[in-house]
Amino acid sequence: MEGFDDAGIFFSDNFSQSAPGVTRNDLQSVKFKFKEFLKQFHTGNFDYKYRDMLKQNYNLKKYYLEVNLEDLASFDEKLAEKLHKQPTEHLPVFEEAATDVADTVTSPRPPGEEEVESVQIMLHSNGVPSSLRDLKSNMVSQLVKIPGIVVSASGIKAKAVSVTIQCRSCGNTVPKLPIRPGLEGYALPRRCNTEQTGQTKCPLDPYQIRTDSCECVDFQILKLQEPTDMVPQGEMPRHIQLYVDRFLCDKVVPGNRVSVLGVYSIKKNKSAKKGGGTRDKTIGVRAPYIRVIGVTHDFDVIGGRNSTTSFTAEEEDLFRKLASSPNIYERIAKSVAPSIFGFEDIKKAISCLLFSGSRKQLPDGLTRRGDINILLLGDPGTAKSQMLKFVDKVSPIAVYTSGKGSSASGLTASVIKDPQSRNFALEGGAMVLADGGVVCIDEFDKMREDDRVAIHEAMEQQTISIAKAGLTTTLNSRCSVLAAANSVFGRWDETKGEENIDFMPTILSRFDMIFIVKDEHNQARDITIAKHIMNIHMKTTDTSSEPKDGELSLQMLKKYLNYCRRRCGPRLSQEAGEKLKTKYVLMREGTLKHQLDNEKNLSIPITVRQLEAIIRISEALAKMELQPFATERHVDEALRLFQVSTLDAAMSGSLAGADEFTTSVDHDIFLKIEKQLKRRFAVGVQVSEHTIINDFIRQKYPEAAIRKVIQAMIMRGELMHRMQRKLLLRIR
Repeated sequence: MEGFDDAGIFFSDNFSQSAPGVTRNDLQSVKFKFKEFLKQFHTGNFDYKYRDMLKQNYNLKKYYLEVNLEDLASFDEKLAEKLHKQPTEHLPVFEEAATDVADTVTSPRPPGEEEVESVQIMLHSNGVPSSLRDLKSNMVSQLVKIPGIVVSASGIKAKAVSVTIQCRSCGNTVPKLPIRPGLEGYALPRRCNTEQTGQTKCPLDPYQIRTDSCECVDFQILKLQEPTDMVPQGEMPRHIQLYVDRFLCDKVVPGNRVSVLGVYSIKKNKSAKKGGGTRDKTIGVRAPYIRVIGVTHDFDVIGGRNSTTSFTAEEEDLFRKLASSPNIYERIAKSVAPSIFGFEDIKKAISCLLFSGSRKQLPDGLTRRGDINILLLGDPGTAKSQMLKFVDKVSPIAVYTSGKGSSASGLTASVIKDPQSRNFALEGGAMVLADGGVVCIDEFDKMREDDRVAIHEAMEQQTISIAKAGLTTTLNSRCSVLAAANSVFGRWDETKGEENIDFMPTILSRFDMIFIVKDEHNQARDITIAKHIMNIHMKTTDTSSEPKDGELSLQMLKKYLNYCRRRCGPRLSQEAGEKLKTKYVLMREGTLKHQLDNEKNLSIPITVRQLEAIIRISEALAKMELQPFATERHVDEALRLFQVSTLDAAMSGSLAGADEFTTSVDHDIFLKIEKQLKRRFAVGVQVSEHTIINDFIRQKYPEAAIRKVIQAMIMRGELMHRMQRKLLLRIR
């Protein structure tokens, strides 16, 4: 075990240079078969797939070749099995064969490029991937396919593939010593080889590396996390380290969902501790990692295309029939959380969120988001969290988090220090991992204001800009946000009006629809809800899981959702655009007239953002029907949904109270009341809130303005509640 545990050697793939029973003659015959495969493999009409691809890539200075393992197995099954069982020995031979074939098909080359470049082989497979939890010790040194989410990526580094060493004493040079691929080092000889001839007496450890004579390649270290749907209930997701080199570098960024094909390898951990600590004496313990040979993106975010999902002809016919049915919109809305009674408009809005609008790339390089953001605000016990849980289950990509336990870096991205290299690296948060899907944020009101501000850019621009620890970069967060929050007082208080909400208009304007969910007391409705809940609890699991008439099952809804996002990207038609323009102008004029009549701004946030929100909702409604254009019918429904959500919330005054949504007259009244309060009462004086309000009412100040000033001073910490209805003034 002495060589196995030598502190200077990092074990990579196998325990020896070549597998038992593999001779050089065997490798030469394997190389010949690989050449035959690259030259002779063809599909229909004698399309020589890999020979033409190799020539095209080489002429474009892309010195790599992507090979499908199924094609190799159809050409020579034994050869594919050898590559799968012993990739460390046969992959270099495959690359040598590809380089020789490239030399043949590209000659004669232009002057100055006579020397052929080495070709990198990238493998991919259509086989079923294995789970990260299924990787066992008997799979070491074999090809494995693992799905997961890239959560962090290091910078590009250089690794030597061959080194030249020189003796410090006698100057003896040993050229081009090969270094095995992966996270493998090289142990320098302890003695100079000239001592064997008896010429000189060199000291111990005489060799040094001549860096100018080393051959290096680029490599990158990634961190892969297993998909959330593969994590058992109550367990933490597992991670594994990935090693990618050459043309595989910079292929993925944090947040990408990929399937990696590579060699399951092991390496020795660094056991020495700083500060004079004891060394770990454990013998034979190794840490696993994967030396990646091919990367496949599982999910294309643009349009929500899932590259691993294929649809049969029968399924496509069924989906087209569903899309052509006149009541598909109502059927989808009924299928959203069918165990929850009522909330038809909220379910329709969530349906639009799941299908989303169309992402647009503008000619100047800017993009406009197609994802829809929704805020559910109101009383507890109104099934807001259940809505979020259903969306988390039905969306192709979803991340569920709670606002109370989430920080700004946990939602966006964090900068971590790699314990091995001591370098900084980026690790994506919830909104990065939900790229291409939905992030569900429960208890949105429990978040700190600083953390809510951190997601402003992620919600509208759908990017996350990082400038920490010398790292300046931008990550993608192309996801919808579904948030649930309670009012300030726990339950909605009709007498408080705008005081029920504690959100800034900067975050409210980024939500396309804001629903006020109230627990209203209605005897007939309460009886209906009670019967519905009793039916759910009394039914068995088998019958409750079956969809009712008109509803789509969970799996069918998930497939249809994936199909529509993949195949359809509607745009607004000319007639619908003209109608929406007219409605938008009338809405703005009606808002202004209402303000002038009531001499009060009703805080209806009708801006260009809200106009784009209506467009996105219209496109989502058209996408449900697989229509290429959103028509006037879709615009009418989008305007109705916007009316029953954001406009109704604003008309009720629940979004008022912010500085941007008050008139100049109201603002002057607020300043007068606040100034008089601070002048009349000393610091530390306790006074009844009722006394303050009655005193200002006698001075002809409106009661709503007085309460608003008191609430604002409490928020700023200048006033403080003491016992019941008592206020402690802390004015400085």
